Amino acid sequence: MATKVDKFDYNLPKELIALYPASKRDKCRLMMVDTVNKSITNHIFSDIVNILDDTSFLVVNNTKVRNARLYAKKVTGGLSEIFVTDVIDNTHFKGLVRGKFKTGDKVISEGMYFTLLEKLQDGLWIIQAESDIEKIMYEKGHVPLPPYINRQDTQQDKTDYQTVYAKYTGSSAAPTAGLHFTNELLSALKNKGVEVIEITLDVGLGTFRPVKTEYMEDHEMHYERYYISEDAAERINLLKSKGKKLTAVGSTSVRALETASDDKGIIKAGESSSNIFIMEPYNFKTVDNMITNFHLPKSTLLAMVSVLGGYDLIMQAYHRAVQENYRFFSYGDAMYIKRK
Repeated sequence: MATKVDKFDYNLPKELIALYPASKRDKCRLMMVDTVNKSITNHIFSDIVNILDDTSFLVVNNTKVRNARLYAKKVTGGLSEIFVTDVIDNTHFKGLVRGKFKTGDKVISEGMYFTLLEKLQDGLWIIQAESDIEKIMYEKGHVPLPPYINRQDTQQDKTDYQTVYAKYTGSSAAPTAGLHFTNELLSALKNKGVEVIEITLDVGLGTFRPVKTEYMEDHEMHYERYYISEDAAERINLLKSKGKKLTAVGSTSVRALETASDDKGIIKAGESSSNIFIMEPYNFKTVDNMITNFHLPKSTLLAMVSVLGGYDLIMQAYHRAVQENYRFFSYGDAMYIKRK
């Protein structure tokens, strides 16, 4: 039977949407949802050192966020904006442009012209820049804060909106569950025997795209590129074979791992793309536990964590989080879903 999107709705007061991160990354709140004991308990994120032990290992997403937002003007003078989604080559890229345009039109940003070459689906354009687009973004671009963080980006966001282990530039958004880790916290986990393995998934704009269909099954999932090295795949497969529990940090890590694993839970190395839609009924092939943030109502991400944690327990946790003034979304508090 089809699943109505309204099943994943909940009432979220606007003031609980976090506009800024916690003053210290690992001092945000952490809600632990234990599916074995059917319990919900409150912690501080740094408590994850005591929650995890050497029977577990972490898989994190080391993608790096581009300064993908370029403020622009139409040639006629009206305000516009370019949002880079995919870089094709040095001077060509795919992106969103605010305003109505036709093929061949130009917009101006930082004294440079950008030419709109071809309109694609979902409002995207193929755009030509006058010079190296990666260099333009690095020097002139703004942090692509998600739309629910309703403020201008600051210089501080260039640090706050990256994980401490970010390495490979390619994302339009941060893998936000990883924002809570500090280098000191990662060292403490490793000293306890909790191995940390890095993979890469470039987060696309589709992560913010609302579900507009009446039924979840009718929603078309976006594709996102991922890469799992030979060393990472080999290590994950070895640790799993030894009975270690895999804790995925963030929905992006879950998407990459579940796409790359076969029916026996063996991870295949390499580069590919994922449009996996994890919702009931779904049997996780390799992910055991998950660290995540609190997701938007009626979202595919809430549907995903409802499979991992069980619908009733997850919705109970969300209602409690609202009652107890947890902070929501990208800069908000965290949840640890323990299944094993």
